Amino acid sequence: MSVSFVNRSYELELLDAPNIPTEDLYQNLKELHIINHYLGGYQVMLKGIKNLLKGIDKDQKVRILDIGSGGGDTLKVIHQKLGNKYNLDLVGVDLKSDCIQYSTTNCIGLPIQFIQSDYRNLIHDQEKFDIIVSSLFCHHLDDTSLIELFSWMQNNAKIGGVVNDLHRHPLAYFSIKWITKLLSNSYLVKNDAPLSVARSFKKNDFTKLLEKANVSQYQLKWYWAFRWLLTFKNIGG
Repeated sequence: MSVSFVNRSYELELLDAPNIPTEDLYQNLKELHIINHYLGGYQVMLKGIKNLLKGIDKDQKVRILDIGSGGGDTLKVIHQKLGNKYNLDLVGVDLKSDCIQYSTTNCIGLPIQFIQSDYRNLIHDQEKFDIIVSSLFCHHLDDTSLIELFSWMQNNAKIGGVVNDLHRHPLAYFSIKWITKLLSNSYLVKNDAPLSVARSFKKNDFTKLLEKANVSQYQLKWYWAFRWLLTFKNIGG
């Protein structure tokens, strides 16, 4: 299959299928955690959250929502790295029941709650979160859904939001394709890892989508390895 990096691919990932065998999904989640760990995804997310937490009183309760929480590892890392410094209330939301079961077991004994829901059905006005994060979730969405997501984050986060996602680039695509071909035991990862890059973003993709979502106060930075960090600062309320 030839790949164009000029525009986003809209070919669906296998992970987005409704009925993935549980064992296969679990293997996928385990390997995604390894990829995030070694390619710096968690560190990028933490940079964004730390930036939003500047000036926050250590005793002030901070509610953080992770949209598309998957295996729960992002919230687990947030708790491990920041939980002893801040009073965090951590909540993950995901559509897949198997993801909720996996993440609940993965984070057993930790003060993290997981909810099976569409994120849009989760919040009432009096229950807004302080910080809303999304890690490697945005590339699963089409442009219309992304505009809705960015607008929703802006309207429902008291302090701000953080998006960590991939940079659409040939080196990122072919590198992860060969790495997963050689090392992965998951057909989901082998298929979806390079496709995730093809579905991901260049800088102008974000700027156009954010403009359509009426989001004007943000920072967009590039980090190794081929990660975008999008931070909504002082939004919502």
